[in-house]
Amino acid sequence: MSLPQPIGFHYTDTQTMVAEAAKDFAQQFIAPHVRIWDEKQHLPLDVLQKAGELGFMGILVPEQYGGSGLGYHEYIAIVEEISKVDPSIGLSIAAHNSLCTNHILSFGDEVQKQKWIPKLASGQWIGAWGLTEHNTGSDAGSMSTTAVKQGDHWVLNGTKNFITHGATGQVAVVIARTGEKGAKNNATAFVVERGTPGFSAGKKEDKLGMRASETAEMVFDQCVIPDSHRLGAVGEGFKQSLAILDGGRISIAALSLGIGLGAFEAALKYAGERHQFGQPISSFQGISFKLADMATEIEAASLMTHKAAALKNAKQPMTQIGAMCKLYASEMCVRVATEAIQIFGGYGYTKDFPVEKYYRDAKLCTIGEGTSEIQKLVISRNILK
Repeated sequence: MSLPQPIGFHYTDTQTMVAEAAKDFAQQFIAPHVRIWDEKQHLPLDVLQKAGELGFMGILVPEQYGGSGLGYHEYIAIVEEISKVDPSIGLSIAAHNSLCTNHILSFGDEVQKQKWIPKLASGQWIGAWGLTEHNTGSDAGSMSTTAVKQGDHWVLNGTKNFITHGATGQVAVVIARTGEKGAKNNATAFVVERGTPGFSAGKKEDKLGMRASETAEMVFDQCVIPDSHRLGAVGEGFKQSLAILDGGRISIAALSLGIGLGAFEAALKYAGERHQFGQPISSFQGISFKLADMATEIEAASLMTHKAAALKNAKQPMTQIGAMCKLYASEMCVRVATEAIQIFGGYGYTKDFPVEKYYRDAKLCTIGEGTSEIQKLVISRNILK
C-alpha cells in the first residue's frame, strides 16, 4: 500500500509513467540484491549503467546532450521510487544527476557539455563531485585543496573526502582553492577525468548505512589539468557550488521521501499481519497513532519537496524552500524509520526485515549536502533579511 499523491499536487500521465518505470526497474534489478550489496559495500556499476539506458542517469539533461529532458517532479519520482527499495542506489543516482552532471550542465561551456554530458547522461560514465575535505565541511572557504595556474594548465594538490563515487567515478567536478584561505571568491571548479596523472582514490569509508553507495577520498598530487577543464570563471567555484546544492537539497528530500515511504509501507503491512491478543496490532491505538503520524509527516514532506521542484522548474528563487524541504524531509525519514522499528518490535532490530536498513540509511540524509543545522542557518538568514 502506498500513500496517495499529495493533495494539491498530482502527477501528469507522463510523470506517472516515469514513476512506474522507476518502480519496475527497482523491483527487477535492485530488490533481489539489496542485502548482499549492503553487507559487502558493493557498488553495482552494471545496475547504474542499466539505469542510464532507461534515462535515469541524465534525468534533467536536455535531449540534445543525450538526456531525458525531464523536470524536477519526474526527478523526485524516480529517486523516491528507487530509494524505497534501496536508498543506497537512490543516493548514487541522485548524486550523479544533481551534483557532477548538473554542475557541468549548469556552468560548462558548449564544448565542455558536448565532451562530458552525453557519457554521464547515458550511464557510460559515473560522476563524482568534490567539495568536502577532512577539515572543511560547511566551512568550504578554508579548503586546503589548491589549484595553481602554470601557463595554460593548472596543478591540483590536496584531498577531498566523503565523496560519492570517489574511487570509481570516471569523471569528477572538483572545487579547489585558487585564492587565499578565507578570502572572497577564492575557489574555482574543474573537471578531472579518471586516469589523469596525479589523480587517485584514497580511503574508502566503512559506513553505518548507505553502504552500497561508494564513499571515498579523492587525492590530487601534482595533478596537471588543462585550463579547458575549468568550469566558469576563476573564483566562481563556491558560488557555483551553492547553486548546485540548492538543487541537491531537492535530491536529499526525494531520497528521504523514499526512505520514509519504504519504512512506512513495511510497518503498515506488518501492523496488519502481526496479531496480539487475538487482533492485528494496527487495531491498537498506540500503533495506529504512530502510523497516522508517520503518514502525516510523509505527506507534509512530499508537498514541500514538490513546491521546491515547481520553483526550480520555473527558475524561480528556491533557496529557502529547498533548505526547508531538505531539513524537514531528512528529519522526517529518521523519525519514521525509528517508529517503524518500534512497530516491528524485536524483529525490527534484525536483518530479516527491511526496517533496520532504512533506520541506518536515514541518518545520512540529515548530514549530507548540508547538515540540518546548516539548513536552519540558510532558512534563518532568508527569513531575517
